[in-house]
Amino acid sequence: MPNETLELWVGPAPDRPKTADGQVLEVPDDWSLLPPGDAALTRRVKQAGPSWTIREKRGRKLFSRGVWAPARTIERIRAELASEREDPRHARRLEADRARREAKQQVYAGEFEAAVLAFLRFAPRHAALARQLAAAIAAHAVPVGSGTVARTQRIPVERRAEAATIAWLRHQSTAYDSMKIPRVKGMRREVRRLLAEQSRALLRCYRQGEAVDATQCPLRRALARPEADSALQDDRSTNVQSPARAGAGGAPSSRRRTIEQASKR
Repeated sequence: MPNETLELWVGPAPDRPKTADGQVLEVPDDWSLLPPGDAALTRRVKQAGPSWTIREKRGRKLFSRGVWAPARTIERIRAELASEREDPRHARRLEADRARREAKQQVYAGEFEAAVLAFLRFAPRHAALARQLAAAIAAHAVPVGSGTVARTQRIPVERRAEAATIAWLRHQSTAYDSMKIPRVKGMRREVRRLLAEQSRALLRCYRQGEAVDATQCPLRRALARPEADSALQDDRSTNVQSPARAGAGGAPSSRRRTIEQASKR
């Protein structure tokens, strides 16, 4: 095992990680734990030879808990990296890389906003609102580290734009964030499906060019709020009611009450 590069899980003790099948391993005496935080150092240590990467899963999120590797290897690479970072050329390379990433990000932001605008397809009379809405959705979804669907590369940008738009509308034009959803299997998925239908119906009004009272327009109200770009919460942080509180046999009525809340914003 010490001669192998492994991906392990947090075990009963920091120096006793476990495999995916539950086998507990002992960390070699001459190994040290390299904490997460320095990506370059971690990458080089893992490339240098045997190491054990420790992970921990909390809910649906996966966290790194560091890398175990020979202490001498870690110190040698840390010293090499420190020497490189003192070289002025290293700073210039970092600045050049940063500039390239920022330029790439700006290009993608423009592409994504255009994709959202194409998905909205508002009638000409609502063109200004469409541009404002597309800009707000892109501003929320595109930033690096936002964790939104816009950051994935697994689906085409058109589908990313659609998913991001529906998510933005769910949080900003419905009562989703303040709803208490019973912990009943399928309930959250059903609520989100119904809210998506509600959002699509709202979009159809603007696509068909219907007259909409500006004072009652949920999109204009959402865009007028100063927190519109930053208040979106992760779906898992929504208030959840336990099955016990929902009551035995209470799922259908709870489902109806929950769904009714969706349109009360």
